[in-house]
Amino acid sequence: MTAHPDPSRRNVLRAAGTAGAAALTVAACGGGQDASTAVAATAGTPAAATGTLLAKAADVPVGGGVILVDLKLVVTQPTAGQFKAFSAICPHQGCAVSAVQDGYIDCTCHGSRFAVGTGAPTPDSPAKAPLTPQQVTVQGSDVVTA
Repeated sequence: MTAHPDPSRRNVLRAAGTAGAAALTVAACGGGQDASTAVAATAGTPAAATGTLLAKAADVPVGGGVILVDLKLVVTQPTAGQFKAFSAICPHQGCAVSAVQDGYIDCTCHGSRFAVGTGAPTPDSPAKAPLTPQQVTVQGSDVVTA
């Protein structure tokens, strides 16, 4: 068995940055998204700390939402002034959701759809479990983690 040296901090950070940039590129170039779907990059780590800025409230369309690729979260606004957040990882087989449109969060890997207000799958979705909810609040004009 060959021992592998621990990677340097610089190489780990470089790899993480490259992976993040690739994820944003794939998300931004994904097909089938309409103008109401925003893919936002945010500063932070996947485990967002309380008070972490997720999105500007004005950037989250009513009846739609934004996918925060870096944080693996979806922030939605089911009705005016009501904000929700869910994991962006589909419980069916672990794919990242790819669009928010027409009142649904879509995972195009296998066709699962989730309600923007509850994260619950539609009856015809391969996913049978809902997206995992996350606590958010509005501070001024910002949607932040609670």
